[in-house]
Amino acid sequence: MTETSLYIKIATELSVDVKQVKATIELLDEGATVPFISRYRKEVTGSLDEVQVITIKNEIERLRQLEQRRESILKSISGQGKLTEDLEQKINAAELLSTLEDLYLPFKPRRRTKATIAREKGLEPLATIILSQQTGNLFQEALSFVNKELEVNSPDEALHGARDIISEIISEDAMVREGMCVLFKNSAIIKTKVIRGKEEAGQKFEDYFEWEEKLMTCPSHRMLAMRRGEKEDFLILDIVIDDEIANDQIKKQFIKSKGECAEQISLAIEDGYKRLLQPSIEAEMRLMTKQTADEKAIQVFADNLRELLLASPLGQKSILALDPGFRSGCKVVALDAQGKLLEETVIYPHEPQRRVTESQHVVLAFCAKHGIEAIAIGNGTASRETEQFIRSIDVLPKSIPVIMVSESGASIYSASDVAREEFPDYDLTVRGAVSIGRRLADPLAELVKLDAKSIGVGQYQHDVDQTALKDKLDTVVMSCVNGVGVELNTASKQLLSYVSGIGETLAKNIVDYRNENGAFKSRKDLLKVNRMGDKVFEQCSGFLRIRDAKNPLDKSAVHPEVYHIVEKMASDLNTKVDNLMEDKEIRKKINLNSYITETIGLPTLKDIISELEKPGRDPRKSFEVFSFDDTVHHIEDLREGMRLPGIVTNVTNFGAFVDIGVHQDGLVHISQISDSFVDDPSTIVKVGQQVWVNVTECDVKRKRIALSMKGESTVSVKKSSPKVEEISYDANDMQSALAALKGKFKK
Repeated sequence: MTETSLYIKIATELSVDVKQVKATIELLDEGATVPFISRYRKEVTGSLDEVQVITIKNEIERLRQLEQRRESILKSISGQGKLTEDLEQKINAAELLSTLEDLYLPFKPRRRTKATIAREKGLEPLATIILSQQTGNLFQEALSFVNKELEVNSPDEALHGARDIISEIISEDAMVREGMCVLFKNSAIIKTKVIRGKEEAGQKFEDYFEWEEKLMTCPSHRMLAMRRGEKEDFLILDIVIDDEIANDQIKKQFIKSKGECAEQISLAIEDGYKRLLQPSIEAEMRLMTKQTADEKAIQVFADNLRELLLASPLGQKSILALDPGFRSGCKVVALDAQGKLLEETVIYPHEPQRRVTESQHVVLAFCAKHGIEAIAIGNGTASRETEQFIRSIDVLPKSIPVIMVSESGASIYSASDVAREEFPDYDLTVRGAVSIGRRLADPLAELVKLDAKSIGVGQYQHDVDQTALKDKLDTVVMSCVNGVGVELNTASKQLLSYVSGIGETLAKNIVDYRNENGAFKSRKDLLKVNRMGDKVFEQCSGFLRIRDAKNPLDKSAVHPEVYHIVEKMASDLNTKVDNLMEDKEIRKKINLNSYITETIGLPTLKDIISELEKPGRDPRKSFEVFSFDDTVHHIEDLREGMRLPGIVTNVTNFGAFVDIGVHQDGLVHISQISDSFVDDPSTIVKVGQQVWVNVTECDVKRKRIALSMKGESTVSVKKSSPKVEEISYDANDMQSALAALKGKFKK
């Protein structure tokens, strides 16, 4: 199949023009990234969005691999001298890799089988005679193949060997295999049962001790759960169909008459089905359903990760971050507005030390000294107790919000090379507390430092194809980073590495240049960085921001390649670019049609105007303060019927997990998400969403909490807390609070 044919095929599937597909693939082949193509090459692609570009990228890769395999198979069969015109047509018409492999199966180099041995004994002609079903005396035919030198000692042995050959021929027949695949898809049952003696050890798989359902309607989470149980040697898993129906289907295809030949073919079919075909097709079904389950699970993980990465940032605020603990104390760090560690210490407000007043003094002193504007508390052990302690400091200004922050993956970051490189002189607890504070300020910038798989927002992520998972998650991270944009002078090398075209090596070079030469003054300065060529600059520059740049366009998403367009707009209106960005009335005077060229069209011009209106705007939602119910701190505090605020921590195919502040997430089963039928939980709730839930069941011993969102007119939590953007800090208030606390000491 030619490249043009591939373009047509993809265009048809996506319902877009072939020219759009061709142009997109050419850009990809030249090294352009998906974010760059979808954002800055709209005229070339006909304004294809990111999802469409990714689809084209994945599909052309798949089709090219298919073509390579097709060429290899044709070459192999042709080299054997067995390539017929009919077979060649079938191979060229195959659209799936599995179809190609089925066609190639009879010609594939193989290990020594029963059929191979029978052929070595010269019994293939007898198999051909039987398959033709035209002989009148099969015994006489078989007798002629008796040959003691070849170890064929009787007609029965000859017939047995011929049946081995027929069994293999039929089991490798492409039409037979296709028919069996259809039969399995339509009627196969997946069954599991517990391995005798492992009932107690395998309690987590109790639901599958005696389980069966239709294979093709089995949801991905159950499929992966059953396969995990099998892998861990607790379950026996089988995929079964009605063998009699399967055998009859094959017999109808091959048996054309009655008689001795038909009997031999019937025996060969039954043997071949049981010994060769059924195990082979079951393996194919296992692989196919595993791939489908993987794809769905990976998509769930990707969707959750996107929501988590694009969670509302607090923004550049001075933050006091606490990593809570009981006996070991609470690690406290103060961070400036850029996330720099200013000071750290440990307080012991809880049992067994109970140094409450001293701890209050330390918190207030840190707040006063560093102008703290928000307090972040990790949601792990002792989190609610620490939150209660902070809120009990009655002289702490109410303008400072106290916010719970997810610790998921923070311990992995603390022990990582990234953390050790950034904080070589501090221990794990300090690094963890810093990460908690930075997550509040900018979740995206901090979470990119972690392996996405450790964030904990998927389902069965360790059971799916790890290469496919990594590729998908990397794509999501890149999409999020470039969609938000990156501040060039403060971004970590981990964040920079996800910017279009940059990668790890160049990200390090950028940070090294910044450390040696100071902050970048303009985007053009990037060209001074080692290994930053024109092509990479083209790919990355539009996604990088310089807040205090001399050229105001450097803080926007306007690409440097079209600066001259903006400058021409300003010149034509006898004004400056700054005024163009600040004055809405001036922008209204711009006639976009006047600036259309061969390479710049209305899509890019409209993007420019949109960016001039809100240069460098953050597409993420504004931050809203959230707090758990003050009367609930432990799972023992829960009662059926309670209505509580919570935050969605994970969305799966079977429901959503919600943190209600008791150190154990509750599950809102898919059947409890809405009053109406829900097919996909992600259409109703997202990771990080604030919701109201009702407690329907609480098993303290097993630490299981069942929640419901039924009966809620809205799933979003609405609170009267002010948005963080509106919070102001008054140092005099803090000094007064500190003085008041000192007054308590004297008393």
